[in-house]
Amino acid sequence: MKRDPLPSLDTQDLGVLRFLTCGSVDDGKSTLIGRLLFDTKALLSDTLATLERHASRRGLSAVDLSLLTDGLIAEREQGITIDVAYRYFATARRKFIIADAPGHEQYTRNMITAASTADVAVLLVDARKGLLPQTRRHATVAALMGVRKLILAVNKMDLVEGSQAVFDAIVADFGAWLGQASAVTGRPAPDWVALPLSALRGDMVVERGDSLPWYSGSTLIELLEQAPAGADAAAGPLRLPVQWVCRPAQDRADLPGRAYAGRLESGRLAVGEDVLILPSGHRSRVTALRLGERALTRAVAGQSVMVSLADERDISRGDLIVRVPQPAGPGQADPASTAESVAPALQRTLRATLCWLGEASLSPARAYLLRHLTCETQARVDLPEARLDIHALQWDTQPEARATAVALNDIVRVQVHLQQPLCADRYADARASGSFILVDPASNATVAAGVVG
Repeated sequence: MKRDPLPSLDTQDLGVLRFLTCGSVDDGKSTLIGRLLFDTKALLSDTLATLERHASRRGLSAVDLSLLTDGLIAEREQGITIDVAYRYFATARRKFIIADAPGHEQYTRNMITAASTADVAVLLVDARKGLLPQTRRHATVAALMGVRKLILAVNKMDLVEGSQAVFDAIVADFGAWLGQASAVTGRPAPDWVALPLSALRGDMVVERGDSLPWYSGSTLIELLEQAPAGADAAAGPLRLPVQWVCRPAQDRADLPGRAYAGRLESGRLAVGEDVLILPSGHRSRVTALRLGERALTRAVAGQSVMVSLADERDISRGDLIVRVPQPAGPGQADPASTAESVAPALQRTLRATLCWLGEASLSPARAYLLRHLTCETQARVDLPEARLDIHALQWDTQPEARATAVALNDIVRVQVHLQQPLCADRYADARASGSFILVDPASNATVAAGVVG
């Protein structure tokens, strides 16, 4: 299989974009990723040789690009994706991390993992089938997990003879459904765009091809190169959970005293800024920032840093460093109206939306471990206040629905009661500090993913 050279691109580096591919089973997610890797020259020669040998053994006329992400033996045997597969590639403009989410309903929980860190979701639809229940389920989960950009990729256009009418009908159907879904999830509707493509042939993936002359929009790779990444985290409220307390080395006079290490989950931090330590409520001032051995004057979301403070404070793992709220000046708006100026509330009961991931159903009588940022505490979960009917796209609050056992892949609204209070944001304000997981202490298995608010 020969590859044509890519057109030259400018060398502006737009950073790293995390995106996921999702949709119903057999809509072509793995093939699309294989096509992206192949057409962007991201495959090593030995990988391509392995695919060619596999195609020869199975009597195929061309390599099966879907096998690039279907790495488990069970996946290769069944021709499906079970686990979330991650792949990496780059163009001249930016780097990409791809998560290929499984399409089968029983593996919806795996899609939560991919959506929780994704900037963009590429939702595939088979042009012959249109929107399916799992298509809607994945779009709903992406919205719940705060994915702000959605690309509706109508795949297998070659099997409908490149029909524009088929494409337009699917786009209209999805647009009407998405407006309804936004009202149900309580999240803003993601910014979305639709494009037709054929992952098998490569039309409108990296190259335009010649089978869809009526489509004048961007190709998939162009849309991904233009998509914003990480802007929300950097512009959000300062949230630095303390992961480790670093005591000064006795033989390193060049290093500052006690420092507090952690990953800056959102916002920005600079030397000289006043900060608030939660849950104690103590205030201090940043005197030094370090990234490894390198001194910084400021840090942004995504960096793992060590912070030195002007005061000796009793700070330990699980504490949270936030910005000190500033009072409004004359003629200024109330700063409490912005997420940046509001410290997360100390809460002992969380109102949350859960996606249940465990094989065993939710038990209100059982204690679970709740992990939030670098904190961990015991928690009990009430019976659901409402259950999302993914087919009718509405929250079912009938007594029968509330009393039914919460099982695998169910999405419910609940109250979570904590043994120790936590500083949590609404998920709409800050993804990292507004989310948590529940763990079964007996098996150490993650049984639920939750978002606050």
